[in-house]
Amino acid sequence: MNTDCSLAVAERLEAVRARIAAAARRAGRSPEEVTLVGITKGVPVERIRAAVDAGLVELGENRIQEWLPKIAAVGPAARWHFVGHLQTNKVRYLARGVKVLHSLDRPRLLSVLEDRWESWCEGLRQQGCERDPVCLLQLNVAGEDTKYGLSPEKLDVFLGKLVSSGCKVRVRGLMTIAPYTTDPESVRPVFARLRRLRDDARLRYPELGFDDLSMGMSGDFEVAVEEGATLVRIGTAIFGPRQ
Repeated sequence: MNTDCSLAVAERLEAVRARIAAAARRAGRSPEEVTLVGITKGVPVERIRAAVDAGLVELGENRIQEWLPKIAAVGPAARWHFVGHLQTNKVRYLARGVKVLHSLDRPRLLSVLEDRWESWCEGLRQQGCERDPVCLLQLNVAGEDTKYGLSPEKLDVFLGKLVSSGCKVRVRGLMTIAPYTTDPESVRPVFARLRRLRDDARLRYPELGFDDLSMGMSGDFEVAVEEGATLVRIGTAIFGPRQ
């Protein structure tokens, strides 16, 4: 492995962790409340391994076809998240190692996930994972036509049906993608609204254990942490420009 590459990734990773910690403390939170997920979309395996060697265990991928070859190449130390739009015909691949799905974005996908839930859980158990996988519900808080996700107005109906049906899928929180901006403060209202939606859902449906907030990327993660993010999804700030 290229030593310069490894050092650069390790240094960027350390800087991101320091920024997360500072943002958490500004909000009166413990940095340990925030999980850093390194997004590997378009990232060469060499850089991913460098990040794993530097202690980054949580990794996220956007595309199934890009993720599958990385499983063996990166090695068993990684704990994989899937963060991209998931086609229903690709759900079967989650059993190969996805621990957290961030992008549950429609009722049809939930139905397919439930049909394949046992095989997904069993696939993870065969890999030594003692916990069942977790899903997060993706909301399109900003209402952008180019983004996937349920509208916030449909959240309560979705969760009500989820609970009343006895669905086996473990839905444990919310995810959103804020609009791209060069001014992170401009998207603070998006993150604040997602937190309020999570807090309300947690009160209305305590049986779900609805705790997680996946929000914040390379350009806005500090604001997201200040607004309550429990998972931040960061690619470029750790790995450098995509190839």
